Amino acid sequence: MLVLVAPGQGAQTPGFLTPWLDLPGAADRLAAWSDAIGLDLAHYGTQADADAIRDTAVAQPLLVAAGLLSATALGDVTPDAVAGHSVGEITAAAFAGVLDDTAALKLVRRRGVAMAEAAAVTQTGMSALLGGDPEVTVAHLEKLGLTPANVNGAGQIVAAGTLEELAALAEDKPEGVRRVVPLKVAGAFHTRHMAPAVAKLAEAAKELTPADPRVTYVSNKDGKAVATGAEVLTRLVGQVENPVRWDLCMETFQELGVTTLIEVCPGGTLTGIAKRALPGVKTLALKTPDDLDAARALIAAETSAAAAAGPEATA
Repeated sequence: MLVLVAPGQGAQTPGFLTPWLDLPGAADRLAAWSDAIGLDLAHYGTQADADAIRDTAVAQPLLVAAGLLSATALGDVTPDAVAGHSVGEITAAAFAGVLDDTAALKLVRRRGVAMAEAAAVTQTGMSALLGGDPEVTVAHLEKLGLTPANVNGAGQIVAAGTLEELAALAEDKPEGVRRVVPLKVAGAFHTRHMAPAVAKLAEAAKELTPADPRVTYVSNKDGKAVATGAEVLTRLVGQVENPVRWDLCMETFQELGVTTLIEVCPGGTLTGIAKRALPGVKTLALKTPDDLDAARALIAAETSAAAAAGPEATA
């Protein structure tokens, strides 16, 4: 069983789209999306520096575009399930057929702008905590006024709050936490600080007509599979100010019997978590087009295994 996953903000690096634009049709698709959303995605994906692509209004559409380009490059692939981390949920919604590619890019552009505006109100940020007991860590964060904005599993929780609160965390780590790593994001996403963005995203969502998912769509809200496009869209709006429960998404992957996990460009973060949290599941990250052949081989092996198992395997 194959799950296709899309990373969230902070996965972007300067120039990461450069090799992908050499693929047939990729530059044209990116140019069309750029025109549709009023943002030069090719420039930001190939020439802009780290500070420029850290801007939430830029980073979010850039990540969705990268995920869509790399998934298309895989060829005619239909995963059994899809999921995305934070903004990656919009990429996953396109994979599942809930939104077409252009609608997904328009929605994420408005999401990014709204979240950037919300982040500008107060200086906030996010830091990843590695190691430690989740219950102890969450209690410690709440004592400091921080929110456990991403509960990622495999010993990783991301804290979000004001820069002063994050500075206090760096000086006073929870018991058992090995490291506190500041993330390349420009705000306290998935917290109360993002409340102003929710209303704006809700208005943008009213302009869309979502379709029901063609494959299993796993939500960050609670790790549950969502059956209707309307509910996917509702959750995409609300998730902006609520914690990402990637740990629960991975529990659902296990329950579904996922055997292979492929992370679209710029892959690496979610496969790293899966290697620790989902032992026995084959993983592959699409970092450059050089990874495509290995990904196709893995998908072919997965398809052959499913065919050999027969219909009772999916009953």
